[in-house]
Amino acid sequence: MDNRAGEMQVLIEAVDRGSFSAAGRRLGLSPSAVSKLVTRLEERLGTRLLVRSTRAIMLTAEGEAYVARARRILGEIDEAERFIAAGAAAAPRGRLRVSSTVGFGERCVVPRVPEFLALYPEVQLDLSLTDEVIDLVAERADIGLRAGPMRDSSLKARKMLESRRVIVASPAYLARHGRPHTPQDLAGHNCLRFNFRRSQDDWPFVDPASGEGYALPVSGNLEGNSGSMVQRLALDGLGIARIARYVAERDIGAGTLVEVLEEYNGGDIERVHAVFVGHDYLAARIRAFVDFLAEKVGG
Repeated sequence: MDNRAGEMQVLIEAVDRGSFSAAGRRLGLSPSAVSKLVTRLEERLGTRLLVRSTRAIMLTAEGEAYVARARRILGEIDEAERFIAAGAAAAPRGRLRVSSTVGFGERCVVPRVPEFLALYPEVQLDLSLTDEVIDLVAERADIGLRAGPMRDSSLKARKMLESRRVIVASPAYLARHGRPHTPQDLAGHNCLRFNFRRSQDDWPFVDPASGEGYALPVSGNLEGNSGSMVQRLALDGLGIARIARYVAERDIGAGTLVEVLEEYNGGDIERVHAVFVGHDYLAARIRAFVDFLAEKVGG
């Protein structure tokens, strides 16, 4: 393994303390180990750095030039580590790349961006909305906001939100096609579905009399790749949708979407997590955003 900084430190200790033995005691190495490290350094550089005698060691001209530069390099390494260590505990700053699902991003993240940036004005927020599950490392994203079950065990996760799924349609659609009164009635309706791999064509229900759960297949002529898209299709009167309540809540409140089959709702939950590459020393900007959002959306 290339450990040039370590070799520099060994050489500097030997020079400062005047012997390999003293340098070894300081570094927890034997005198022979110190000698071998210095020799390996000289062989790699192709020049003599030290003149050794039984009483002392002295630097050659090349050694003096090398040690002077090595001291500056090690000083810069120490400075870099102090800067980063202090930065982890300092005010959040720097570019923060966040990738969110479209529905959660539009409903829960974007409206809170002004408040977050007012609290942390030195953060530059880079926000992308997509329902594709991206590779955080490959895409150089700091945080992913993901809906559904967690599958990547290499990532740390913190729950942001859990929301019951609801079945909704627009008043115009129900006026044209009638309101379903039982899940079996959905066979005569256009059901709006998702086209990504983790989606299911069966919708879960519960028998209100027995409390037993079951699933029924649904079908329709439209599929979308995000909750927001399917919500938009439902608003346009194109069918019945099953989406997270946080996506539909404003429209339900406004009456532009109507919840149906409430008594048969199986109570299945959609969870949204913030995921990030886990380590002991999380950058201040990442911790600030996760803490802020968890507090605001009630995770």
